[in-house]
Amino acid sequence: MSAMTSRPPRAPGAGAVRRWDAGRIARIAFMSVVALTFLYPLVGFLTVALSTDNGVAAGTGGFLGLGGISLAGIQHSWGQIIAYGGSDTPHVYLTWIGNTLFVAIGGGILALLAALPTGYALARLRFRGKKLILVITLLAMVMPNTVFVIPLFLEVNAVNAVGKLWPVAVIMGFFPFGVYLSYIHFRTAMPFELVEAARIDGLGEIAIFQRIALPISKQAVALVAFFSFVANWTNFFLPLALLTSSFGTQTISVGIQSLISSSPLFNPTTAAGLSVKLYMPELALATVVSTVPLLIVFIVAQRFLIRGQTLGAVKG
Repeated sequence: MSAMTSRPPRAPGAGAVRRWDAGRIARIAFMSVVALTFLYPLVGFLTVALSTDNGVAAGTGGFLGLGGISLAGIQHSWGQIIAYGGSDTPHVYLTWIGNTLFVAIGGGILALLAALPTGYALARLRFRGKKLILVITLLAMVMPNTVFVIPLFLEVNAVNAVGKLWPVAVIMGFFPFGVYLSYIHFRTAMPFELVEAARIDGLGEIAIFQRIALPISKQAVALVAFFSFVANWTNFFLPLALLTSSFGTQTISVGIQSLISSSPLFNPTTAAGLSVKLYMPELALATVVSTVPLLIVFIVAQRFLIRGQTLGAVKG
């Protein structure tokens, strides 16, 4: 009997050519239409921000208004935005950006300092009232932010801190969603045997958290920091309620609303007494610039965010 040479088994799908059948073509076409549906208004809004007042009013520029983009128009729009506020509050738009950076970064740091150890304690320690604290955290997550605005205003007013930035940053450090993310991570993603080995070696819970839990929790730190920064940057009701005493202490979310309400497009009566008139390109450019910090934070944290998508997943 002649010896037969056996070939090694082929890996599934190795060397196979993906066929462009009707089903695959239909799925790709459908997803392309959905993507274009969402992309079209975004590109149109961006082109408005980079156009001139006359170009937008005339409706020129061709497809999506790309032909109406003008460097002179961008410079004019930016100059109008910077001039808004007059001599009383010069460069107020940049002041709003700085105020928002202060409360977003300050609140994000406080959220990290509070959420990570709290999540670790809820996940790894045994103490009375742990389930109650977890239930309260979940309730705080689902309750709308507007419910807390009036009680928080009364508390801040009691210490004569209305109109100051630091109470807003401190309150934004209360981030129950970050506590829940940390709890899920330390509960499922961190090996239990690693914690037990550290306890056998004589490490205390604080040392275990600092030396073991934090170094292997970069994805959790990135997720909490990213979501906290986004929530703080886009928060509207809290700055609106607590920063009403001065025009220059507002954040960018409230400031954009002020720009819109003083535009001749929406409030001709108020705009009649202003020396700076903001039309559609100026409002669009101010909105686009206000999203740049969010994009920068997303790009910086993207690597950790992609890895952290499976945070809390359990292996089968």
